[in-house]
Amino acid sequence: MSAIEPPASLPANDDPKRVPKHATWSLALLALGVVYGDLGTSPLYAAKETFNPDHGIPLTPENIVGGVSAIFWSLMIVVTLKYVTLVLRANNRGEGGIMALLALATASVRERPRLRAALLMIGVFGAALFYGDAVLTPAISVLSAVEGLEVGTAAFKPYIVPISTAILIALFAIQHYGTGVVGLLFGPVCALWFVSLGAIGIWNISREPSILKALDPTHALNFVTAHGVASFVVLGSVLLALTGAEALYADMGHFGKRAIRLAWYAIVAPGLVLNYFGQGALLIGNPAAVENPFYLAYPGWALYPMVVLATAATIIASQATISGAYSMTQQAVQLGFLPRMPIRHTSERAQGQIYVPAVNLILLFVVCAAVVGFGSSTRLASAYGVAVMGTMLATTVLTFFVLRYGWRYPLWLCVLATGFFAVIDVVFFAAAMHKVLDGGWFPLALGALVFAIMLTWRRGREALRASLVDSSLPLRGFLDSLFQFPPQRVAGTAVFLTSTPDTTPAALLHSLKHYKVLHEQNVFMTVEFSDVPWVEEDNRAVCEPLRDNCWRVTAHYGFMEQPDVVAALESCRPQGLQIEPMEVSFFLSREKIVPAQRVGGVAAWRDRIFATMARNAGSITDFFNIPTNRVVELGTRVEI
Repeated sequence: MSAIEPPASLPANDDPKRVPKHATWSLALLALGVVYGDLGTSPLYAAKETFNPDHGIPLTPENIVGGVSAIFWSLMIVVTLKYVTLVLRANNRGEGGIMALLALATASVRERPRLRAALLMIGVFGAALFYGDAVLTPAISVLSAVEGLEVGTAAFKPYIVPISTAILIALFAIQHYGTGVVGLLFGPVCALWFVSLGAIGIWNISREPSILKALDPTHALNFVTAHGVASFVVLGSVLLALTGAEALYADMGHFGKRAIRLAWYAIVAPGLVLNYFGQGALLIGNPAAVENPFYLAYPGWALYPMVVLATAATIIASQATISGAYSMTQQAVQLGFLPRMPIRHTSERAQGQIYVPAVNLILLFVVCAAVVGFGSSTRLASAYGVAVMGTMLATTVLTFFVLRYGWRYPLWLCVLATGFFAVIDVVFFAAAMHKVLDGGWFPLALGALVFAIMLTWRRGREALRASLVDSSLPLRGFLDSLFQFPPQRVAGTAVFLTSTPDTTPAALLHSLKHYKVLHEQNVFMTVEFSDVPWVEEDNRAVCEPLRDNCWRVTAHYGFMEQPDVVAALESCRPQGLQIEPMEVSFFLSREKIVPAQRVGGVAAWRDRIFATMARNAGSITDFFNIPTNRVVELGTRVEI
């Protein structure tokens, strides 16, 4: 099944939510929290950091109008034009996110191995940076919301970090319950949040309508060019208004592009734009409010209610990012970039709701370390943005190759469609890089670590597969020789899971050696993950008879699916393979990875890391949903 569809087929596949218009509104409401939670909480810190006096740009009315204009046009260009208009079209059969886009892009250049390898590096690096974003989003969002307490009274200042840390610990502690019940509140709470953003924006604009001059893009251009190096540096703060835009694409499979676009145009964009303009109007009238223009824009009686609402909104934004990290991990595991790990489904009705204990524990530790280590949203803002823009730039590059090689659009059109956005991304990314020494190293270090792990696991899997092929016997030849002098047959079906369908599984050789018998029916099964999110049930399994009641079965799954080999075997009945689940025994080979001794040290170093990850990988039985009481594990030693 090809992952590449011609442009003419897009209307049939690019929106999985084929729902009536009234239901689209319901999905749009739900999308407010899951899709726009991160982007919607950016007003808490984006304007504050853009007009930070440390940038060296005087806080004059002209500069305030220019800064607000820069934020406004960044939202229009990057979010509205790039993501809402263009990138939402580059979907992988209705699924979005950089891993889905990576699968689509690499499939489009399958016949160009060098280009495919380069795209893998770009996509994996962008995905790795996403984990840096998953750490910083909960940290800066919750911290900036709780900092509203010290606007009311300085007495709260010593308690900001402890309160923020306690909220985050509680948030991560309830992850194993799932978000089904709490998720019902996400939409209404975020709707109230965006309405409050817009309402206070209108109130402040009415007091200083001159801020509306920011609609003129020349003010943005002057702001980012008229102050020398300071203009370039301040772009690293302007981009904070764009954090969370990647979620537009990543969550498309859950809501469909119609609902995501509707939510943006009807609620999110108006609320954000009005609020940024309102903060600018406040600063024109009271430059001293730059200390915290978000909370100071509200009247005194509304301060503490807004702290509560902002905290709720940032918890929702954090929840969306955490759930995104779970989904990213599941996709990376299925596509072969991370080792198997336990993935629990928290809802019987919603397949997308999952919980990954290992990821949850690691995120909790690193997020709390970031809150305690940086101590304030201003210091965290110095670290924020690098990971976001790195992922956005990777998305733009991959989109070009999907348009050019996947959908066969003319080169000039592909360059025109993505080149402009690539320039914007590069400028923002370069502006963010000046923060490296002030904290930007943190997400880069996290991304580099994840990048190394993902490439090492991928390379190790390839080396392991090659070693197994080199050291194994061809399956057909082995069966031919085996049945010249057939062993004793016993009742039942033996299923031998193997990653190399043309070779003899080590588990079969060990079984014959130890038990001296062969089952009445033998199945050699390979599970393959496609570069599409879902595989139709009619194409789930391909069954091929070999000889003497031996079969070869290949089960196909998408990178968003949870494998179930028992169900896949039962789907082979129309093809002639008769399976009684209670009479099936699964024979698994547990490889003991032994790094080869090489000269130079680098390869051996990576092999040792892969061997360690392989030993600690999650159970095959859990991963493939195999009943544990029907499993026989036989060890084998493999050198890579």
